[in-house]
Amino acid sequence: MPRPPRFDTGELLDAAVLLAADGGPAAVTMSAVAQAVGAPSGSVYHRFTGRPALLAEVWLRTVEGFQEGYLAALDGEDDPRRAARAGARHVVAWSRAHPREAALLLYGAEEFGRSSWSEEHRERADQGNGRVFARLDQLGTDLGATGPEGQDRIILALIDLPLAAIRRHLRAGLPLPPHAEDLAEKSAAALLGEGE
Repeated sequence: MPRPPRFDTGELLDAAVLLAADGGPAAVTMSAVAQAVGAPSGSVYHRFTGRPALLAEVWLRTVEGFQEGYLAALDGEDDPRRAARAGARHVVAWSRAHPREAALLLYGAEEFGRSSWSEEHRERADQGNGRVFARLDQLGTDLGATGPEGQDRIILALIDLPLAAIRRHLRAGLPLPPHAEDLAEKSAAALLGEGE
């Protein structure tokens, strides 16, 4: 019976998240990940065909974890205004619960080498983004925020403003202020015509 691997994929990706959060995408190399977990470099190459695959997997695992909760927050409310507020809050709440992953996502897929990813990895990323933006489009329709200006308002309210509320804290390695979720929610509500 073959011996179970000493270092599993999740452990290697966890190490890559820490490296990326502390030093950006450039810090995520095959040797740095191996060193971080005390594994031989071969253990990393056994699971990832090369650095582009490693970068793709660390990005996708992180963004998919965020997207799953984000869509659940949007779908957890029948009223579209409450759904919008829940989505804005989720961006901050998830970032508070996962500060290193949130710091990683501030970089973006291109900075994680998307142009060098396999077609399978790019398709996986596009499908996840497609699900999120389709849900935001539906929310915009439900709220009467349609057309280019309406779409921009939805994205600003549910993505850009919540990220702005956390970005400088995450980049400085500081904890998020206790009122950050409330600010994100109130900003989204105000932008979508709800006042406070």
